[in-house]
Amino acid sequence: MDQQRNNRDSNGGLAEATASRLRFEDPDDNEEVGMEVEDNDAAAAAAAAGCGAEEEEEVIGSDKTSADYYFDSYSHFGREFLCHQEMLKDVVRTKSYQNVITQNSFLFKDKVVLDVGAGTGILSLFCAKAGAKHVYAIECSQMADMAKEIVKSNGYSDVITVIKGKVEEIELPVPKVDVIISEWMGYFLLFENMLNTVLYARDKWLADGGVVLPDKASLHLTAIEDAEYKEDKIEFWNNVYGFDMRCIKKQAMMEPLVDTVDANQIVTNCQLLKTMDISKMTPGDASFTVPFKLVAERNDYIHALVAYFNVSFTKCHKMMGFSTGPRSKATHWKQTVLYLEDVITICEGETLTGSMTVTPNKNNPRDIDIKLSYTLKGHRCQVSRTQHYKMR
Repeated sequence: MDQQRNNRDSNGGLAEATASRLRFEDPDDNEEVGMEVEDNDAAAAAAAAGCGAEEEEEVIGSDKTSADYYFDSYSHFGREFLCHQEMLKDVVRTKSYQNVITQNSFLFKDKVVLDVGAGTGILSLFCAKAGAKHVYAIECSQMADMAKEIVKSNGYSDVITVIKGKVEEIELPVPKVDVIISEWMGYFLLFENMLNTVLYARDKWLADGGVVLPDKASLHLTAIEDAEYKEDKIEFWNNVYGFDMRCIKKQAMMEPLVDTVDANQIVTNCQLLKTMDISKMTPGDASFTVPFKLVAERNDYIHALVAYFNVSFTKCHKMMGFSTGPRSKATHWKQTVLYLEDVITICEGETLTGSMTVTPNKNNPRDIDIKLSYTLKGHRCQVSRTQHYKMR
C-alpha cells in the first residue's frame, strides 16, 4: 500500500456487479478512462450473518471531533491553499466535473445555477463558460474572498456572484435556481461532507424540474490482504522495547485509515452497500445498516475491509461519473481501510458475511461512527466478531 498515510430509495442488495462504462478525458493523453459502476439490478439475496455484539472497551484518546476545526481549519491560508490545490490537481475529480458541464451545456445554458461549497469557484467558472445565466457561488471559508478575485480576474463578475457564509444562514437574491452543483463528497463518501447542506439547499431553492449534480452516489466494500502494513503499524504496539502499549493499538484499530490500496491486494469480490439518490433522499438516509457478502476469489488472508465510492451524473446526455475504487485511477479521496482484529484465513469460494451500520456522530454529524459485524464459517477459519470504528 502507498506509504503516505493520511488523516484527513437505499440499496443494500448482494447483487453481482454489472458494468457500464463512464468516461472522462485525461488532459495529458486524451485517452478515455472507464470506470466500473457496481449495480444491484441483478438478482441476489442473502441474509446478513448474525454476530453477537461484544462488550465495548473504553479507549484512551482525544474526544476532539472535526466540528472543532471544520470551518475554521482553513483560517491559515497556506493550509487552505494546499487543500484546494490538491483537489484541483485531482484530475479524476476536476476533469470529470468539467466534462459534465462542458459536454452537457443544455443543462446550464441560460439557467440559474447554485454552487454549494464553491471553494476557488472552479465549478462556477465552468458553468459560466457553459452559458449559465447566473451562478451563485456559496463558500463559508476565507477562500470566498479569493474566489471573488478569481472571478473578477477571469471576467465573470457579471455572471458569478460569490456569497460568503453558510448555506443554512444566507439568503439568495433569487427565489429559485435551476441547477445545484456541488463537490460535497468526503472520505468514505460521508466523512466531513456537505451532503446535508446540499439537501438543505435543494429543498429551499431548487425549482420544480431542477437538477442536482451529481445526482447519484454509491458506497462499496471489498476485502484485502495487508499483513505487512498491519504488522508494522498496528501490531507494533504489542511490544515496544519490552513494554505493553496495546492501549494505543486499540485506538489505532478504531480509526479507519485513508490510503491508496493496490488492486493486487484485493481478495474478494466488490460489494455494493448503498446507493443514494441525491435528488430524492432525505438527511436520515445517510444513516443505514446494510448486509454484505464477500466471496473469496483465491486462497489468502484477510486483514482489512476496504470501502470506496462511485459518483454518477445521470442527467447528462450520456451518463457520466467516476470511481474512487482501487481498480480505478487514484483520487485524493483514496480508499478507506478498516482493519480487523482477526487475521482471517479464507479459501477460494468461501464467503465472509456480515453487516455495516453507518451513522453520523451524535456530537458532530460531520464525523462518522461505523459498526462492522462479520462472520466466516470456513474450512480453516471460523470467526464471528463485531468492531466499532470512529472517523474523526
